[in-house]
Amino acid sequence: MSNIIKAALLQTDWTGDKESMIVKHEQAARDAAAEGAQIICFQELFYGPYFCQVQDPQYYEYTEYIPDGPTTQRFQKLAAELNMVMVLPMYEIEQPGVYYNTAAVIDADGTYLGKYRKQHIPQVKGFWEKFYFKPGNGGYPIFDTAVGKVGVYICYDRHFPEGWRALGLNGAEIVFNPSATHRGLSEYLWSIEQPAAACANMYYVGAINRTGIEELGENDFYGQSYFVNPRGQYVGDKGDAHNPELIIRDLDMDLIKEVRDGWAFYRDRRPEAYGELVEG
Repeated sequence: MSNIIKAALLQTDWTGDKESMIVKHEQAARDAAAEGAQIICFQELFYGPYFCQVQDPQYYEYTEYIPDGPTTQRFQKLAAELNMVMVLPMYEIEQPGVYYNTAAVIDADGTYLGKYRKQHIPQVKGFWEKFYFKPGNGGYPIFDTAVGKVGVYICYDRHFPEGWRALGLNGAEIVFNPSATHRGLSEYLWSIEQPAAACANMYYVGAINRTGIEELGENDFYGQSYFVNPRGQYVGDKGDAHNPELIIRDLDMDLIKEVRDGWAFYRDRRPEAYGELVEG
């Protein structure tokens, strides 16, 4: 008997204020649960605009403590109500002046399992993230949820294969990559990087992107969220390139063992030969 779980992603546009954005995501979680979804991941910095298009300290006000802040606690209650695992990408404050781009992971009974802090922080036009975020310092944790072992790798992280591999070595079965990325070269990379990571590491990847153009800049977020399996194959179609969409897919978790037994990449890797990768 196959071990199939139903997983969901939400790609959406900015509503204009935090509360209505949270309400939109609460409704999406309820809609996903009504269709049988057991786990859902939201987009990067889900309850706010993508404010990194500008450098302005007023956006520090979007920070919250994790797990003691109101949004984490609000979605803990919802996760327990819906019996759904939730991955919540938020703007975290550790202490005044120390902020992280973080995802909290909530189990299906509402238990807070922990957080992942974005490791790689860009600083280029339209993505002024070093103004807002300290690089993550929590490693590459895996969260043992009701539906399997879940990892998170946020947006710009996806360009760095080392973290994908670390998540796999740590036991990941599904890795979510919540993002805010716009048209241009990135759009082509979006179609190849996560599938490549999925097959290189033999796990599922859920890739989530925003949609629309926000008032802070000209970035045109292109959606096209999707799941890929451990062979790097798309599970169903990509999301729409312009409009909000709730994406729900069946993931056959037994495929992970089948692929790993067949390809044996973890058996055949040669860590003793890779020392120069981490020198200097």
